[in-house]
Amino acid sequence: MFICAACGLVYELALTALGSYLIGNSVMQTSVVISVMVFAMGIGSLAAKPLQRRAVGAFALVETLLALVGGLSVLVLYVSFAWLRVYMPSMVVVTFAIGLLIGAEIPLLMTLLQRIRRQEAGSAVADMFAVDYVGALVGGLCFPLLLLPSFGQLRGALVVGAVNAVAGVVVVLWIFRRETRRIVRITLLASMAAVLAVLGTVYVLADDIEVTARQQLYRDPIVHAETTPYQDVVVTRSTGFTGEPDTRLFLNGDLQFSSVDEYRYHEALVHPALSGKRTSVLILGGGDALALREVLRYDDVEGVTLVDLDPAVTRLARTFAPLLELNGQALSDPRVTVVNADAFTWLRDARQRYDAVVIDFPDPDTAALAKLYSVEFYHLLGRVLTPESQVVVQGGSPFFAPKTYWSIATTIGRAGYRTTAYQVDVPSFGNWGYILATPGADGPRPPLRLAENTPPLRFLDDAVIGAATVFPLDRRPQNVRASTLMDPAVLEYTRHEWQNY
Repeated sequence: MFICAACGLVYELALTALGSYLIGNSVMQTSVVISVMVFAMGIGSLAAKPLQRRAVGAFALVETLLALVGGLSVLVLYVSFAWLRVYMPSMVVVTFAIGLLIGAEIPLLMTLLQRIRRQEAGSAVADMFAVDYVGALVGGLCFPLLLLPSFGQLRGALVVGAVNAVAGVVVVLWIFRRETRRIVRITLLASMAAVLAVLGTVYVLADDIEVTARQQLYRDPIVHAETTPYQDVVVTRSTGFTGEPDTRLFLNGDLQFSSVDEYRYHEALVHPALSGKRTSVLILGGGDALALREVLRYDDVEGVTLVDLDPAVTRLARTFAPLLELNGQALSDPRVTVVNADAFTWLRDARQRYDAVVIDFPDPDTAALAKLYSVEFYHLLGRVLTPESQVVVQGGSPFFAPKTYWSIATTIGRAGYRTTAYQVDVPSFGNWGYILATPGADGPRPPLRLAENTPPLRFLDDAVIGAATVFPLDRRPQNVRASTLMDPAVLEYTRHEWQNY
């Protein structure tokens, strides 16, 4: 029961994590997986009633099928997403099948337990569920702490499937060997061996399968790919529309930059915020070190703290040649301190004050990212600012997602900042917007300008800066809600506005 519970919870977590990586919206993924699986478990429990007369063979068969379906579940869904471009229907079917088999385990295990213990039903139920809950705890902890780091999602599910098959067949047949006919034992052991052979073959071919499937998701050749505990990291490289090499970074399938025009994005992000005092600078996000590259172009910057959640991204920025070429080995500059931590948590304990803050998070399309665009987050940010500090936040596209953009601006204002909204064109993204802010609810808005000693730029000048604050009639401020931890309005706006692109 312990092993069955641990394996069952791992399957559930694997499906939830895969959906979050592939299509985002982790709250929806978790809700659908849990609700469908629990419903299917109820159906499975009812369906197992006729099997209780032959509980030993039936349980071993159920475990064999569960090992096969659960072990291959991640592969099946990934291939379905990559080649067939169908995910949610496939995920519901796979989740239902796993839940059906998990549900069938419980009445069969109850029957087997009573054969061994000869105890009252109530006592047997208590014993069984006690072990079930402990197994679920172990499985839940093993998934993020052991399976993902050691095997990854695809291989991790295969390993759990193998454990499930061996535990369900060998252990049960050994305990009840005297009650089971020889032909039944041979048949079930042969089925288990066949399942293990399938899982083992897929395990050996996992890298090739994953690379081939992943390439279906991207137009350009993939030159680096890894799945971290936080996200799916992919780098592609091809010849861009200018004829130059085009290196692109994707996190969970979302484009972070194109080397052909990233300078437009990062110049617009960084230099207006550094138009004032900039002795100490904080960068939140931006693990690719491209914003950092622009910050370090100022000789009077004495120290920069870069806080990015995923050490895999900052490691890539330190070691991967195409990224090193783009960021100018910025992470090796002695003025830079890198912290791999959740920015929200890090700010709660931060004590240093910064003259300028550059916030370069991905768009708020998950609950984890939406908290970084909340009133509470910007309140925490105020702890590390001086009255003269300048903050810049990338706010998404005022054209494609105007409600999202103006919600971010409204949220920053609600947190007690004066704001100036501005936008530029970045061909890889389209029209893109930013919000420049300074602490304090009273006083003039922060002026959008470049410093007198701004280093030579490729995109920005005073004329571009002057035009950047002008929004067309159909994209000017809208009456939208501020986003908070309890009411993540920006997440709602992002989902609705980007779903058609």
